[in-house]
Amino acid sequence: MGASTKPSKIALVVHADMHVLSAFQASLASSGFAVILARNLSTALLAVTQHVFDVAIFSSHLAEGGDIWPLAGVVHMLFPRAFVGVLTPETNILTLQSAINNGVTQLFEASTRPADVIRAVLGDQNDVKGEQSVH
Repeated sequence: MGASTKPSKIALVVHADMHVLSAFQASLASSGFAVILARNLSTALLAVTQHVFDVAIFSSHLAEGGDIWPLAGVVHMLFPRAFVGVLTPETNILTLQSAINNGVTQLFEASTRPADVIRAVLGDQNDVKGEQSVH
């Protein structure tokens, strides 16, 4: 990729922990993504109004528990072909129901390494041409 070439894909990562954000940024950038980072819901909403995303990865816990689900739903509605992943500490029935109801592509354990999440994202985008997958 030349110095003047823009990345062809854009990713949004929303997480309260700067170390996690940095790890996702490095992993996504090395895979050719331009990366937009947000630490809270309001910054994430601002980013959604300014960019078209191919990938969105959210922590399920920001300032208030459960506040990420409506954002996932909005991103899914605005960018229906985007991969929407959510990092969550638990995958109980309520979490699964929230994910399904808000168009989440895939749930990940909160402890999943960013590189492993990105491998899943890239695998999903390479396997499905023009169709949104449901995991």
